Amino acid sequence: MSDMRDRQNDIERFVHNTEGKVYSRRVFFGMCAALGIAPVAARLSPAMADQKELVLVNWGGDAVRGMKASFVDPYLKKFPDRKVAIDGTGPSTSRIRLMVQSGKVTWDIMDRNLHTALEIGPEGMLEKIDYSVVDRSKVRPEHAVEWGIGNYIYAMVLTYNTKKWGGEVPTSWKDVWDFKKFPGKRAFRREPDAVLEAALMADGVPFDKIYPIDMKRALDMHKKMKEHAIYYTVIADGQNAFRNGEVHLGQLLNTRAWPLKQDTKGLYDWTWNEGVSWGACWMVPKGAQGGKAIWDFIAMTQDPQAQAELLKSNGYGPVNPEASRFLDADWNKVNPGAPENYAKMLPGGIEWYAKNATAARQQLIDALSS
Repeated sequence: MSDMRDRQNDIERFVHNTEGKVYSRRVFFGMCAALGIAPVAARLSPAMADQKELVLVNWGGDAVRGMKASFVDPYLKKFPDRKVAIDGTGPSTSRIRLMVQSGKVTWDIMDRNLHTALEIGPEGMLEKIDYSVVDRSKVRPEHAVEWGIGNYIYAMVLTYNTKKWGGEVPTSWKDVWDFKKFPGKRAFRREPDAVLEAALMADGVPFDKIYPIDMKRALDMHKKMKEHAIYYTVIADGQNAFRNGEVHLGQLLNTRAWPLKQDTKGLYDWTWNEGVSWGACWMVPKGAQGGKAIWDFIAMTQDPQAQAELLKSNGYGPVNPEASRFLDADWNKVNPGAPENYAKMLPGGIEWYAKNATAARQQLIDALSS
């Protein structure tokens, strides 16, 4: 049933992202191949142009605009004879596997996260990063793996109401679990990454002992929490729960906490302290046809100025620490990759999640449902 529902969701998203729009032939057929849909059977007729190009796949929305301005346009300026198309339908793991296993690989560069690279890279789903072209020294060691190289940083951070408790605000996850000192509804995402870590930090576990995650200890903490919290599935729902006053403290993506602060004129704020930082990454599907142009593009996205511009447009933190030099003090306050902010956070355990994410997600759901 779950596979059928996922399939239907994929098809509905395909329709939404193709109907009435213009795509290159390679992008359109790539989208069809990734879902196992025959172009004729899809009953869609987006305009298609015959042209050779790199196909970059991300998650749509503002990410298309931001990556075009920060990464694609500078690349095309340097290589005017090349072309890049952005497919915003999202490189889900199931679609990557289907495309590679079918032998009809039409994507070149994919925007995912590092633990996915460690999960499906050993399965033969990804090309190894060509570190003779891509410079791994331009990212922190934890953001370069065999099958993926960091492209930006995001974080799950402690977010709170600045007026609720007479001038006092929570500064740690221990405070969030203090229901007497800080009464009110909390918010957490219904996903294990960062949610489990917050519980362990609240229970006194230091950064260097978080991984491997003690699932029983973390879930016991959330069993204490669940009557005091909502657990949201869609990140926008978590942001809205803060905005409408349903919750007063909890965990939120930094790219949502920042506009929340702006929208509420400072009623809500966040702290980098005990945040959990994650590295998104570029991955390349096994059998990608773009050749050296793929690695040229990825190498260019490591430019610190380009990454600084991506922060300004999307809130994605530069993965190259040098980018903080191209941002003023105000921008670095909202930059998860700024050295002073990054040092306050726990780097997410990509090796642990590559092996345990699916089981951990189910165990969390079961604990919240019991």
